[in-house]
Amino acid sequence: DDQPCRLLLTAGAGGTEANDWVADLRRMYERHAERMGFTLVVEDSQQGEVVGYKSVEMVISGGPGHPYGWFKGEKGAHRLVRLSPFNANNKRQTTFAGVDVAPILTDETSLQSIEIPDKDLEITTMRSGGAGGQNVNKVNSAVRIKHLPSGLNVKCTQERSQAQNKEIAMLRLKAQLLAIAKEQRVAEIKEIRGDQVEASWGAQIRNYVLHPYKLIK
Repeated sequence: DDQPCRLLLTAGAGGTEANDWVADLRRMYERHAERMGFTLVVEDSQQGEVVGYKSVEMVISGGPGHPYGWFKGEKGAHRLVRLSPFNANNKRQTTFAGVDVAPILTDETSLQSIEIPDKDLEITTMRSGGAGGQNVNKVNSAVRIKHLPSGLNVKCTQERSQAQNKEIAMLRLKAQLLAIAKEQRVAEIKEIRGDQVEASWGAQIRNYVLHPYKLIK
């Protein structure tokens, strides 16, 4: 609970409305972290086609302590019901966003000792967007690693070097798998099966109803 944590916001069912909902959740967590005295840094984001974001990755640390302890309860699907500004008939619309929360384990020695078979990994490279110089935007420096048995995806774009991004992504993946292993109380990483957040109906942990009445529950 006393470790920094990583929040991944992902747009679910709802299209443009879902992308806008992710942007609202980003602002909500930024303001909440600021009021509590935590440090929040947005490490990666993928813009929506019209508005908002398809995904946002944030790191929360410092503050009064226990960042993961404070935010781990946010993990799950968040459902929004409102009169959509993107609906031509101004009809009520339901949309979803997934929030995944994982601790950032700072003991790299223990993480390095975890072995994941190559056959369980799918590694892809891509170009990093945004600021960082011409090299970042022209070379496939960003790395995404998928753990096939569990379906976990980790992406790293923060460094200019593909090798550095791969190393950071592997540490992040191992930290998430280790955290899930502790939650599920399984003996080995290979026993972990899908602990992904599904941003869809029936999986929500909280409802934000703005029409026909206002209720957050």
